[in-house]
Amino acid sequence: MKTNRYFTIVYLLILGVVLGATIYAGAVVAPVTFHSEKWLGEELLSRFQEGLIMSENFIRLGYFIMLGVLAIVFYEGYQYKRFNRDLVKTLCALGAIGSAMLFKYFYMSSIIDMQKQGEKVVQSHIFENMHKGSEIALTLFMIFIIVLFVKTLIKELK
Repeated sequence: MKTNRYFTIVYLLILGVVLGATIYAGAVVAPVTFHSEKWLGEELLSRFQEGLIMSENFIRLGYFIMLGVLAIVFYEGYQYKRFNRDLVKTLCALGAIGSAMLFKYFYMSSIIDMQKQGEKVVQSHIFENMHKGSEIALTLFMIFIIVLFVKTLIKELK
């Protein structure tokens, strides 16, 4: 029982765009932003200022992530309703939704609140742990998206 081909294509495109944006933000934008002195020739921005810029990038990434969550809810929910079920995909869909929500609504909002309190708070152990947690949530989100993408592609190519 195959799903409408165009519905699946749109779903895969959204997952691909969200995955690409997430990888780009973590692998390209963050290293460049946090080492601005290499590109500017001198240290014009403090680590705190670089963090403020990076936070804005991740706030905007959050919109893409929520688009991915909506696509997952609609596509995988539709599949589930049609009894076209796959345990791995269901678990990955729930994992992607959960890790996305943690990243956007818990970690990012907490990091932004801490940044508003000033540079001293950002240098604390609490902030470092919060930042590490956000990296873990985003990494898990990417893994879940990759599995959903591959499993959907394999299933629909049969």
